[in-house]
Amino acid sequence: MTDPKPLKDKIAIVTGASRGIGMAIAEGFAKAGASVSIAARNKEDLSFAETHLKKFNPNVIAFQTDVSQSEDVDALVNNTLKSFGSIDIMVNNAGVYKELALVPFPDQTLTPPSVTRSSNKRMTDDEFRQIIDTNIGGVFYGCRAVAPIMMDQRYGKIINLSSIAATKTSTLQAVYASSKTAVNMLTSSLALEWAGYGIRVNSIAPGMYDTSMTSRAWDDPERKQLNLKSIPLSQPGDMDGLVALAIFLASPESDYITGQTIYIDGGLSA
Repeated sequence: MTDPKPLKDKIAIVTGASRGIGMAIAEGFAKAGASVSIAARNKEDLSFAETHLKKFNPNVIAFQTDVSQSEDVDALVNNTLKSFGSIDIMVNNAGVYKELALVPFPDQTLTPPSVTRSSNKRMTDDEFRQIIDTNIGGVFYGCRAVAPIMMDQRYGKIINLSSIAATKTSTLQAVYASSKTAVNMLTSSLALEWAGYGIRVNSIAPGMYDTSMTSRAWDDPERKQLNLKSIPLSQPGDMDGLVALAIFLASPESDYITGQTIYIDGGLSA
């Protein structure tokens, strides 16, 4: 990508932007020239992110948002529209990752090694709903809220964050993996529904990245080595590469790409 400001004059929303992948994408967009509306649940983390991002671009605003609540997402989109006048890019990044068993394992000899004492219990309805309402509901609400605006413009870019777990899961990921598979199918379906309006809908499915949300998988030295051995390229994901992919999908250079889930995983999905 040769243009130093490929998103100049574009308006973007990034959810879950107070840390990790979301904050990295928001920073990349800000550096690429976009005006960015960031959203997250934690007010203090969101304020820190806003201050940080304004070092690269003054056109950054923040809205405290719980994406599992449809009224919060509608307010985020409406307030962004009032502040910037349009919305060109929507990144549905906010999500939760929890390793949970559906029911406790009664026989220790048949219990997967990744199961800990705290995770060896019956999954509660609230735990189930939190994953589903955030990971699926948040994407659904985000797409639904921006679609009328993008339809009127006859153009828009929607980027949903999926996961390697959608195609290659492991123990304790039954609900999380299912939620990310749903994101992929939602992406494909909406890409077909909205293609006539010039709206491109794609997903990014990261593999193993060392972020605050996945710290449990990297803090334990033994588990870290197992993770690295499972990756064909033998290294965790590079955030700069993921951000570059997001910028590409948000830019006009990717206008002929829609309905795709792009795995960026060091070969895990091969």
